[in-house]
Formats: sequence, C-alpha cells, structure tokens
Amino acid sequence: MEHGLRVLQLGKFYPIIGGVEKVAYDLMSGLSSRGVHCDMMCASAAGGSKVVRLNDFAKITCCHTWFKAAATMISPAMIFALRMVRGHYDIIHVHHPDPMACLALFLSGYDGRVILHWHSDILKQKFLFKLYRPLQRWLLRRADRVICTTPAYLAGSPHLRGVRDKGVCLPIGVDPLHPDAAAVEAVRRRWQGKKIVFTLGRLVGYKGYRYLVEAARYLGDDFVVLIGGDGVLRDELQNEINELGLQHKVHLLGRIADEDLPAYYGACDVFCLSSVQKTEAFGIVMIEAMSCGKPVVATDIPGSGVPWVNEHGVSGLNVPPCDPVALARAVEAVTGDSEAYSRYSAGALARYRQLFTKDKMIDECLKIYCYEN
Repeated sequence: MEHGLRVLQLGKFYPIIGGVEKVAYDLMSGLSSRGVHCDMMCASAAGGSKVVRLNDFAKITCCHTWFKAAATMISPAMIFALRMVRGHYDIIHVHHPDPMACLALFLSGYDGRVILHWHSDILKQKFLFKLYRPLQRWLLRRADRVICTTPAYLAGSPHLRGVRDKGVCLPIGVDPLHPDAAAVEAVRRRWQGKKIVFTLGRLVGYKGYRYLVEAARYLGDDFVVLIGGDGVLRDELQNEINELGLQHKVHLLGRIADEDLPAYYGACDVFCLSSVQKTEAFGIVMIEAMSCGKPVVATDIPGSGVPWVNEHGVSGLNVPPCDPVALARAVEAVTGDSEAYSRYSAGALARYRQLFTKDKMIDECLKIYCYEN
C-alpha cells in the first residue's frame, strides 16, 4: 500500500561499510517495501557520483567525494544535491555522527521535519569535535525527534541532556540469519572437536581484540577463537598471537564474504564482543548471532548500549572491559554444561525476536514518523 509520506535518509556513505550505513539502508529498503517513498543521500565511498534505483519507492543518490578526513567523507556535492531536492521530502532523517551530512542539512535551506538518529557520541576526534560542536548543537535544536538505539545511550550521553524530552528509543533490527547446514558443517569440520568462539568486526583499537587474544591463554585446548574482519591492527594482532604461542588457538580470518558469514554464526558455540570503548554503541553483530540462537559474551562498557543489547544472565554474560580473564571465565560459564548453554541459547533467540527484528524496527520507525501527523 502506498503512503503519502516522503522521507530522505541522509548521511555516511555507500556502498555499505559499517553499522550506521547499514541502518540507514535497511530503513530505506524496509520502508520502501511498505510503499513509503524513502530515498537515501550519502557521500560516495568510491568517489564518483551516481544514482542507484532500489525499487519504485526508493533510490540512493551517491554524491561525489573529494577525500576522506577524520573518518568523514568530504563531499560539497552533497550540499548542492540536497538544496536541489529539499522541497521533495516531508522528513529528513539524518544519521549522526556525520559532520558532512549535518553541514549539508544546515546549508540546504530545508524547513521540514528533521529526525536525528543519534548512533553514538563523537569520541575519537577531540580537536576537530571542538570545531564541529556548534553545528552539532544546532542539529540537536533543529531536530523534531532524537532517536537513540538503546535507552542506555539516551540516558547516558552528556550531549543529549537538554533534548531528552524529544528522545525516543529505536533498537536496531536485522533480518534473521539462516545458516546453510552443509556450510555450517564445513566450518565445524575445519575445527573438529573444538568449541568455537567467534567474533566479527574491523581490527581497530576500540574493538578490544588484544584482550580476546589474551583471553585464549586462559581457555582450554578444546576452544578455538575465530576473529573475522580486517583492519589496521591485523599485523599487530598476529604478532601478539605468535608471541603468546596461540597460533593453534586464535585465527585471524580476514574479511569474510557476506554469503559465508551465516555459516560462521551457525557453527560457533558462543559469540564474543570484546569492545572496550563507548564508540561501540550497540553491536549489530550481537543481534545477528542472537538470531541464530547463539549466546553472547560481551563487555559492560559504561555509557554504551552493549550491555543492554546483551541482557546479562538472559542472552549471555557481560564482563568488565579490558579483562581477558573475565572474558575467558564467561565463555567457560556459558559453554560449561548443556543446561546452562541451552538456557542462554533460548534466551538469546527470544530476545532477538522480541526486540531486534527488522520488521519491528520498521514498525516503530513509522510510528515515530507519524507521531505529529
């Protein structure tokens, strides 16, 4: 059924690389599949401009990018593109943090409703944030509604103190993964007789993989730790694995193709999120694992939504950040006996179905859009 509403998802880049882009894309695809005109405008990760038509109700406008600086695509073309189409939309749904998208909105002259999706605070670029802060304050004032992915982040972010009256929680949702049985068996054969601890993400500092590598020292030889993903710390992590003599127990898999990922989720016994900073605001990989009924061991990062997503004692266990011994002990506790494991597994799947499906995210997003209509 066609809706009269016209929405633009604004921010980040395409093709999809990280969680923020995935959420924007999934909202666009999910809303457009229900007859809502929902487009997406973003910087082009490849540099050049193009338009990608998704269906009759959605298209992606990729704006020419000059270069990338401080994790931000510099795309003046986005400013001009948004000014050209500003009158076509009832709602602009801007995804933060993305200074380029915020600047484009500020200079666009758009006077309609703005939904601000606050995925996380800006933590790393401290000097540049001082320059950006006035624009961020404008965006918070300009927004009609402020979405956070967890109630913990809405309550804990110091930047949102003055706007909590217009804040709302919209947990990220994903389609369930359906691992192919033969592909799962192929992964398990490769590490036959081992309990598989799986994790996935960019190999960067805030992911805390050095602590997961060290945690392997405290796990028995019946465990193997598989780390999927690539990044700047790959060589450093491999050196640590070698120095600790853990080549038989910890394996860096590199980037795993999208079509192969479900097999690793399906084959693992437990999923581990070892992140150590609030930059990890949600952890989409956890709910992907939970959709497969996999228990999660995660970190209780102060101010982050991670320990809310993985409910302690229900879908798994949360431990203090930067504590390899605690990570190992939690993995052992989750996998220690069949009764405990079955309880955590069932809890993970039930929590996914209750809170983190893509359909639920689209349902709740539509309610937010229609709140003032």
